Amino acid sequence: MGIWFTPATPEQLNQLGADTLVSHIDIVFHEVGEDYITASMPVDARTVQPARILHGGASVVLAETLGSVAANLCVDPTRKICVGMEINANHVTAARSGRVTGTVRPVHIGPTTHIWQTRIHDDQNRLVCISRLTLAVLDHKRN
Repeated sequence: MGIWFTPATPEQLNQLGADTLVSHIDIVFHEVGEDYITASMPVDARTVQPARILHGGASVVLAETLGSVAANLCVDPTRKICVGMEINANHVTAARSGRVTGTVRPVHIGPTTHIWQTRIHDDQNRLVCISRLTLAVLDHKRN
């Protein structure tokens, strides 16, 4: 299916995030397309800053989660692992309630690096954040 070396369903991705930061802030995977993945998270007490708007760091968590999962689905998990090297984010519009949804797509899928872009929208489909994640593709060292 598309670009994925290891195809996965949203249900499988949601199980992968159990008992991690992903489940703690209620990131939920919704769709795995030919070259994209979507997930959402709430704008609530777990994810807002004192001004009661979505914390920029929470947007970065959503973007890094989506990009890391997507990159790792593109490599042979018995041989390679993708780990984050750098992430940036531009916060465009404040989200105050509801859920925000991120969609990640590849910019570059290479043998040693990946670059993934995530666009995060609010319930009114306004762009809240755009982020770019660079990952290193490393040899998987089994213990």
